[in-house]
Amino acid sequence: MRVALLQSSGRPGDVAGNLRELDEAAGRAAAMGAGLLVTPEMFLTGYAIGDDVARLAEPADGDAAQAVAGTAARHGLAVAYGCPERDGTRVHNSVQLIAADGARLAGYRKTHLYGAYEQHHFAPGDRTVVQARLGGLTVGLMICYDVEFPENVRAHALAGTDLLLVPTAQMHPYQFVAESVVPVRAFENQLYVAYVDRVGREGAFEFVGLSVLAGPDGTARARAGRGTELLVADADPALLAASRAANPYLADRRPGLYGSLVRTPASQPAQGVRVR
Repeated sequence: MRVALLQSSGRPGDVAGNLRELDEAAGRAAAMGAGLLVTPEMFLTGYAIGDDVARLAEPADGDAAQAVAGTAARHGLAVAYGCPERDGTRVHNSVQLIAADGARLAGYRKTHLYGAYEQHHFAPGDRTVVQARLGGLTVGLMICYDVEFPENVRAHALAGTDLLLVPTAQMHPYQFVAESVVPVRAFENQLYVAYVDRVGREGAFEFVGLSVLAGPDGTARARAGRGTELLVADADPALLAASRAANPYLADRRPGLYGSLVRTPASQPAQGVRVR
């Protein structure tokens, strides 16, 4: 499946303008043969918009979601986009996955909130693995900081995710995550990772760009620079199968040795921890 990565910060606070940019990018991506377009974290509204996060948040099936569904259907490609999602009095940092016919395939709420800004404006999600079938692949959803926890990505690998979509708002000076951590996550878990960042300065944050489609061989199948960019690369099932056959990481695991990973240290008493 050909995947398009839209590296852009759009217009913070301007939902209508961002929907227009998304529609234009979807048209270009479709013309390049893409079957899926992925945007950065909070693309629909902007990231550093303060209390406007709550004002602009909509339910998963709100007006903006319907507009994105129209874009997907009009251009004949799936769209994964970052947005604030309202659920009653709670607001989540979310990514929605829309099929090429406009149907909603899946939605994921960021489980690991980064820093005081996110912890103030968002409620954390409680589902680590969210997946859908798309273009012959099992596609998983995650957001930014989530991918920096190896347990999260390993859970996706064990659940059969082939392509992990990670809208992000990665900021300076943490560019090493895009440059090094993400390709390693792809390699150690034998899957593709589409990591799509914002760019430039927004409020107190400076986003680093460097979006990447990392392959299961640990290489960057496509890599953006530091500016607004639309790049396209293939998530090739044949390469995935060959890489998995050659790499024994998942087969050689010894889960019986890893019990400490799900036990809270005595010095850090559990608060609301649920182990399955």
